[in-house]
Amino acid sequence: MVVSQVSHPDRAGWGRRLLHSRLLDALAYPHGVDRYVELVRPLLLRRDVRAEVTAVRHQTPKSVTLTLRANDNWRGLSAGQFVGVSLQVEGTWHTRPYSPAGSEHAPHGELELTVSTHPEGKVSRYLREHARPGMIVGLTQAQGEFVLPDPRPDRVLLISGGSGITPVMAMLRTLCDEGFAGEIGFLNYARSHQLALYRDALDQLTARRQRVRVLRGFTRGRGQADIGRFSREHARAVISDHASAATFVCGPPALIDSVGVVWGQDGLDEPAIETFTPPALAFDAAGAQGVVRFVHSEREAANSGLPLLEQAEDAGLAPEHGCRMGICNTCATRKRAGTVRNIFTGATSSAGEEQIRICVSVPVGDVALDL
Repeated sequence: MVVSQVSHPDRAGWGRRLLHSRLLDALAYPHGVDRYVELVRPLLLRRDVRAEVTAVRHQTPKSVTLTLRANDNWRGLSAGQFVGVSLQVEGTWHTRPYSPAGSEHAPHGELELTVSTHPEGKVSRYLREHARPGMIVGLTQAQGEFVLPDPRPDRVLLISGGSGITPVMAMLRTLCDEGFAGEIGFLNYARSHQLALYRDALDQLTARRQRVRVLRGFTRGRGQADIGRFSREHARAVISDHASAATFVCGPPALIDSVGVVWGQDGLDEPAIETFTPPALAFDAAGAQGVVRFVHSEREAANSGLPLLEQAEDAGLAPEHGCRMGICNTCATRKRAGTVRNIFTGATSSAGEEQIRICVSVPVGDVALDL
């Protein structure tokens, strides 16, 4: 018996058209189609961005590097931007911001994230210990203004410290993928050789490209010739003219301050900066007035002048939080009443009920929160 073969339409394309149908919207109300689809096919969502872990490696004892493949909802990124990564830890969803370290020209929605662990880092420790190929995580679209200029400059100086290497590593890889013909200088600082990220990748790039120069500094090592913190001499060692280079700095505040001092002494414009560490902020505890009410827990406390997240913790509460920098939105809480001030921008908001990020919001007078 001969069985004729019938050609079927593209099943993936047909499935996506079905996901966007109004009939399914009506049937899935009020939760939405994606909440049901992700139970069976987590990547086949029509709105949310999800990514599958395809590879896991450990560059250092205190880090994990993940290769991810995002679904079709991912819109790509510019080198230097960050994404929010969401996953469940002990039954609770957490979101943390991470800067991909791969080229913005990586194919097939591929992303590389290198996560450095911290003693109190619940998500970073979970990823280091439990991330496996096949694991699914949530992603936000890429965000941030710490990006390469377009058109590209003739000289680029990249300076990083610790885990701050990831966004500038993305810039370096992007420039190399584009066949950038200009000069690239790369200064990388770490506590020791053992904790330095991307050593092999940097060695390979410098071996292939004559116009890429790399210098490493180790701030807590001993007996190593290249120990040291940032200095003007380091910049001059990797690039012919740091004054005319587009400079990007990512790392702890001490590194950013050191670069800023040298640039100020040389009469240069401030470089583009990014930090993963909250800056030291002064709070006016003496001038603080009013009472903070935590409505759900039926508690209240005199306004101490600190961010609302810290005031909630001082009152014995444990709100969900992540970056403590106003980036990840994990601490977003509904304000019932009152005025708050953003600790970074100084902007105040007196709207009645609104969502605020309590890690970067200071009460101005009486404030009531849904906590």
